[in-house]
Amino acid sequence: MSSTSGSLRPSVLVARAVFDDVVARLAAHFEVETNPDDRIFSPAELSERLRGKAGAFITGSERIDAPLLDAHPQLRAVCNMAVGYNNIDVEACRQRGVIATNTPDVLTETTADFGFALMMAAARRIAESEHFLRRGEWTKWRYDLFAGSDVHGATLGILGMGRIGRGVAQRGALGFGMKVLYHNRSRLDPALEAPLGARWVDKDTLLREADHLVIVVPYSPSSHHAVGERELSLMKPTATLTNIARGGVVDDAALARALRAGRIAAAGLDVFEGEPAVHRDLLTVPNVVLTPHIASATVATRRAMANLAADNLIAALGFGPQAGRPPTPIPAPSAPSR
Repeated sequence: MSSTSGSLRPSVLVARAVFDDVVARLAAHFEVETNPDDRIFSPAELSERLRGKAGAFITGSERIDAPLLDAHPQLRAVCNMAVGYNNIDVEACRQRGVIATNTPDVLTETTADFGFALMMAAARRIAESEHFLRRGEWTKWRYDLFAGSDVHGATLGILGMGRIGRGVAQRGALGFGMKVLYHNRSRLDPALEAPLGARWVDKDTLLREADHLVIVVPYSPSSHHAVGERELSLMKPTATLTNIARGGVVDDAALARALRAGRIAAAGLDVFEGEPAVHRDLLTVPNVVLTPHIASATVATRRAMANLAADNLIAALGFGPQAGRPPTPIPAPSAPSR
């Protein structure tokens, strides 16, 4: 679908379904092609849809790489409705003068809420016990019926202490009296550590000491399988693992084996390697809570993400009060993204 007026205006693609009012905002400036059926375009189809487009409003399901950019030299901006951007070759965009943006900050608190909820659900065996009840197997109280592990006063380990990691740490330290350990490529400023009582440790120490490990690192080739067989073997058998980062940061096959063997107690996963496909072994182990990449899924937050992506596209293509200065350009490839 395209807007019908102003034929000389730049054309943009909105690659997935999004709020109608956000499309209307874009249509005030551009010829807009939308995808109301919310189909995920194949690479060839995405390339065809980008023909003649000056900009694209995308999500994590659209891959923007060097060959695609070379096929569309008229493309000037790609604006991701997500904080993560492993679907965009940022360096290829930079080399070709294409502005790439993401949507940080607006989803920090909501995602931290969800990460903490997922961790608690794993620790307290909520999904397991619900399935047990729904199957009609609950016939009596038992002293050890779905006995899990405490969250209050436990050691919270955070792998990736960016905005969202700090949000999780705040909930743990201030709300649940947890001891906070973290590992980052570099230590935080002490002024950020102090309110949380957070302590930087090396990665192996984090894995050994955490009662509840929450993973919030951005995905990159260097973070692929950052938690795999070796790392899982270092964790306590009573520990839980929660991944709200990106699929591929955790080796899902190795995690399924560790869960089945009882090498760790439980896991909560919102992201998966190769999603929306989920490793079949994760579907058959009981001690894992699985959700379909919904950590930022509140109406208010998804609206804020969509509007920020629209703000970025409008500004990147030279319109609006911030013309030429999109609010949240993706940082240089060497900089942290969360």
